[in-house]
Amino acid sequence: MAFSRLLLLTCIVGYFLIARSASNFYQDFDITWGDGRAKILNNGDLLTLSLDKASGSGFQSKNEYLFGKIDMQLKLVPGNSAGTVTAYYLSSKGATWDEIDFEFLGNLSGDPYILHTNVFSQGKGNREQQFYLWFDPTADFHTYSILWNPQRIVFSVDGTPIREFKNMESKGVPFPKNQAMRIYSSLWNADDWATRGGLVKTDWSQAPFTASYRNFNANACTMSSGTSSCSNSVSSPNAWLSEELDSTNQERLKWVQNNYMIYNYCTDAKRFPQGLPTECNTTA
Repeated sequence: MAFSRLLLLTCIVGYFLIARSASNFYQDFDITWGDGRAKILNNGDLLTLSLDKASGSGFQSKNEYLFGKIDMQLKLVPGNSAGTVTAYYLSSKGATWDEIDFEFLGNLSGDPYILHTNVFSQGKGNREQQFYLWFDPTADFHTYSILWNPQRIVFSVDGTPIREFKNMESKGVPFPKNQAMRIYSSLWNADDWATRGGLVKTDWSQAPFTASYRNFNANACTMSSGTSSCSNSVSSPNAWLSEELDSTNQERLKWVQNNYMIYNYCTDAKRFPQGLPTECNTTA
């Protein structure tokens, strides 16, 4: 019994260490590409990605996670960002990978960014929902969050849920729950498709384009050698493992989807002539 309590305490302490240290980019992330275009600044409190005509840049987390409540503050490329994409997502590896996506599609000065979301499970995506934001995401930092637990995935912006994808394995819909994922982000040129289907090209006279990151926080189960840091912890620090939307947040979700959603794959009958995906028969 004493050993079990010690093991549980070790897991909980490890959990809190992850949560408290997570705002330091030196400790938690590796710059993976960009040849100097990505920079960690302010003693690890700030990370910037840049894009010019030669290359974009990107980073990834040192840790792999299997479920978590993950926050990151981003300030997106200001001005004429048409053609650029800032991607911030969780992903596993392999042919049947899982992935949870935020992608921010740049636009002409004065036009809103499009926030593109998607969920992949076992290598299958095609679950896009897109939104306009109710603020200027380039003027200041805003918090973009992913709650991922065995029952649901919730995308949130500044604490307001914008999308919920529920576990509907009982109806034959695969759900990301077995593959650990790293956090990735990149800033890259996608002017062949990103802005108005590729009609608006990147204006390289505006380069370099820069996106900024701060205040990363992960209340999450980390994976090491196939073992989860949460495997033996059933106490309150991991309450997010069973978190769901309360009535207030369900109303907020409806408000966003009624006022700011501009594309929902679950209403695109032309795209799915054989019938909408199974999860679209309920809330996806």
